[in-house]
Amino acid sequence: MSVFIAPTIAMIEDALLNQQLKSILDNKTKPVGSLGKIESLAVKIGLILGTTYPKIEQPQIRVFAADHGLAKHGTSAFPIEVTAQMVLNFLNGGAAINVIARQHNMDLKVVDAGVATDFAELAVNNPQLLNYKIRLGSRDALNEPAMSKEECIAALEAGMQIAKDLEGNLLICGEMGIGNTSSASLLMAKLTGTVIEDCIGRGTGLDEAGLEHKLQVLKKVLQRYKAVTEPIEVLAAVGGLEIAMMAGAYIQAAKDRRILLIDGFIASSALLVAERLAPGVLQFAIFAHCSAEQGHKYLLKALKAEPLLDFDLRLGEGSGAALAYPLLQSACAIINEMASFEDAQVTNKK
Repeated sequence: MSVFIAPTIAMIEDALLNQQLKSILDNKTKPVGSLGKIESLAVKIGLILGTTYPKIEQPQIRVFAADHGLAKHGTSAFPIEVTAQMVLNFLNGGAAINVIARQHNMDLKVVDAGVATDFAELAVNNPQLLNYKIRLGSRDALNEPAMSKEECIAALEAGMQIAKDLEGNLLICGEMGIGNTSSASLLMAKLTGTVIEDCIGRGTGLDEAGLEHKLQVLKKVLQRYKAVTEPIEVLAAVGGLEIAMMAGAYIQAAKDRRILLIDGFIASSALLVAERLAPGVLQFAIFAHCSAEQGHKYLLKALKAEPLLDFDLRLGEGSGAALAYPLLQSACAIINEMASFEDAQVTNKK
């Protein structure tokens, strides 16, 4: 039987560095604390990177794509073939995340974690597509576990390998998978104890009848796996291949002391899994935004997270994280480039 051994995540416990960063900001040419959350963001980035001169280098976006067997029960407003179609859209540069990544000169690649379409030949000739497919979509979690434990561990380890191969010190994990809000909701319910009614939302645009149908399907899934409690077994039972792979990427990126810029509901559910499997991952996370997907606000609360933005975003793909990225750039620029009172020969308050 395969066993997943998560790496130990070093805790960030540097009181001296924390004080140094705050002192640097307090002595900039401004009233103390007047840049609000940008200042705490600068401190957070400095602590993650372990320096008083934090700089973001070669930011990376990886969009993980996979299909979900549970989606055949009508839990999404879109048909499952849209996953493969959107992968092609990413590769052609036509999705929202492509546009934002180009704007900020961020490296973007698509990861086939388990799309129910064979992209092997396409991956050979397209360096933007990384072929880590575990299987052609997850199984129908209503009737059997979405993944075997071996497949789940393979997905986690693939995500770790993807993170090992990264350049730069910041990672955004995006996702694409019709039906993946259902997996995220199920993971949230199982791993946080939140009632499923607070975990679900409209996903790609369900109406009231569709939302009620989704709720009833997910309740049946939860009943089936009522006795499953271990995080890796929960992930295998109700998760998704892309979510598992994202969780693995987060674990490795945290071990390597990279900034994790977290997108919306699906990305946050993957981070929840990562934290349960490898405690300490969470301290490397910066939450980009609060999604319009209902469950996200409750999940952020469970993670004790304070998102940077609240723009009613619910697209996924890593788009919300990419939109928030310039705030991190500004936080670094302020701590590195803004003049101190002494530098500018400006009189400080008494």
